[in-house]
Amino acid sequence: MTLASVEMLKTKRDISRLLPDRHPQPDFFVCDIVDAAPKSDSASMEYPLFSLSTKPDHGIREYRNKDTWLKVSPSPSGLATVHDRDILIYCISQCMAALNQGQSIEKTMRFKAADLLIVTNRKTSGEGYRLLRGALKRLQGTQIETNITTGGKEQWDVFSFIDSARTIKEGRDGRMQEIEITLSDWVFGAIQEKGGDILTISRDYFRLRKPLERRLYELARKCCGTKNKRWLMKLTTLHDRTGSQSSFREFKRMMKVILDDHDHIPDYTFELIGETVYIWPRKDFKKRFNGKKSKDASTLPHYIKPETYESAQRLSQGWDIYLIENEWRAMLKKRELEPDSPNGSFIGYVKWFVADRGPAPRGTNP
Repeated sequence: MTLASVEMLKTKRDISRLLPDRHPQPDFFVCDIVDAAPKSDSASMEYPLFSLSTKPDHGIREYRNKDTWLKVSPSPSGLATVHDRDILIYCISQCMAALNQGQSIEKTMRFKAADLLIVTNRKTSGEGYRLLRGALKRLQGTQIETNITTGGKEQWDVFSFIDSARTIKEGRDGRMQEIEITLSDWVFGAIQEKGGDILTISRDYFRLRKPLERRLYELARKCCGTKNKRWLMKLTTLHDRTGSQSSFREFKRMMKVILDDHDHIPDYTFELIGETVYIWPRKDFKKRFNGKKSKDASTLPHYIKPETYESAQRLSQGWDIYLIENEWRAMLKKRELEPDSPNGSFIGYVKWFVADRGPAPRGTNP
């Protein structure tokens, strides 16, 4: 076989493994979330809250890991799916971009439906809008009962992913033009706390066809991160953590098919050895996050911009902003956190600090 034939076969294989890049130049990044990379909450990345099925799934799921448990019950149209989760990722990204700019956020947000479809690499045809409407129904109707810790608190809770969704404006053809989504308190709490609850994910995540591939990427991003040389998980544990409803034998077969040819999955390398999956970050991915720091102050670890200090001062309610900064840095060190956006993390910590302690007593900050 000639080299040209091999390349042609590889190209065809890549096309079949990845969805087409439908919107290579999404204009919405310019106005809505300037240069903000997609974000996701880590709790739903670590636990199987979303169905891997591409057909309506009406099963009830229960999961337990030591003292942590959850129960997921479907809506009349089925459980929320891994692909439905794209909508939450979009909402979280908008919120994180606002926090990184020192702006306030609210759990109810409005945006253009087309913007969401573009960034999540979905079709902008009539079918795309129809599928979006179905996804919103499943996100609102799926019920989660859990004691998972989010936003730094552990509590029993029953909630949906979103409290409500509605069309603000429709076109003449009935397509949604502007929509309003109200996030659940559980999801919004994770955004407000930020800290280690929010991670950057690759835009190529939206091009992965198979739900199981998306779950593998999510788990790798949550558990392996950027620093681990090699992270491992037993297939039996991975079977539970992905939320797969296939038999273990079938799950192992699917994993072998995926991992034998997984170069299209972004950021991580996977290897199946016996009954164990080994995962480690690729060199180019590690380099982007852990490369050598420039001597320029703006590239130093946890560098805070002057305008961020100004925003923090306005939010501090009389507290010494540098006192809060010291506590924030101590928290990062203790929890071994490396926030993707130190400035956004610092603003989030200031808000939490003030909400936790109230306004500064007189004389605290002369």
